[in-house]
Amino acid sequence: MQTDPSTPEALQAECIADYDCETGENPLWHPMERKLYWTDIPAGRIFRYDPATGIHEQCYQGRQVGGFTVQSDGSLLLFMDRGTVANLRDGMLTEVLAEIEDERNSRFNDVIADPRGRVFCGTMSSAGKKGCLYRLDLDGSIHLLLTGIQCSNGMAFTPDQKGFYYTDSLAREIYLFDYNVEDGISNQRVFVRFEEADGFPDGATLDAEGRLWTALWSAGCVARLDERGRIETKLPLPTRKITSLTFGGDDLTDLYITSAWQVTKEQDGSFAGALFRWRGQAKGVPEFFSRIPVPASAPAESTTASKTEQV
Repeated sequence: MQTDPSTPEALQAECIADYDCETGENPLWHPMERKLYWTDIPAGRIFRYDPATGIHEQCYQGRQVGGFTVQSDGSLLLFMDRGTVANLRDGMLTEVLAEIEDERNSRFNDVIADPRGRVFCGTMSSAGKKGCLYRLDLDGSIHLLLTGIQCSNGMAFTPDQKGFYYTDSLAREIYLFDYNVEDGISNQRVFVRFEEADGFPDGATLDAEGRLWTALWSAGCVARLDERGRIETKLPLPTRKITSLTFGGDDLTDLYITSAWQVTKEQDGSFAGALFRWRGQAKGVPEFFSRIPVPASAPAESTTASKTEQV
């Protein structure tokens, strides 16, 4: 299905909240709170939306957050600039990992918890250095897995937990690795390579039928891929720079989608930077919780947030 995002059909996607996000990213359903969280990376903001009440709000303002996970205790684990990792609980930020020396001029971009509660976390390219993929382990140690990545992005685990999808956006490729909870990832191969007309693959998520979904930057849509990596469904959005997606709601049938503006809101469209929702297109699967210990002796600092808004 190919639909022009400027047509009326694109308005089937609801605009849930528009905070003018320069790079809205990392939508993630919090099953304990029954709320949807997402971030605006350059502005260092995190938001949450309660579908039961229609209320959305900014709940964090600080350093850039490229991605985050939900911890098993319900707090958020933030992956920030300079390779910093911190825990956010009740408005207090506690440092878990001070920085990664090689990432001092970069930031994290997209992360995912694995079945054991470790976190796979990618970084952006910076001057003279390409992006990397790391794994943060349960003892707080960080391990380099891949180098030479142009733009580290969407990840997902196959339903049998024997495969791992990983996206390099600027290469226009999504890779499939063998995955073993004991040994990690191996046997990298290209799952799908996108043509220029398809846009750039960005964030990713998996549905209950084992199909991978990807947000397509510059193409104004999200796509569902079949088991061979072919596009079998496209859902249009009323703006072109689509960044990421996740399933939410009590039954995981609401598909939440983030977007961005790159040049100006005028050029990228009035909906650029908004959070959208498509309903009833597929059913998702629960994301794994991260289980990274937070040092009891680590210094904590308070964060700021803004007023709530009603849809």
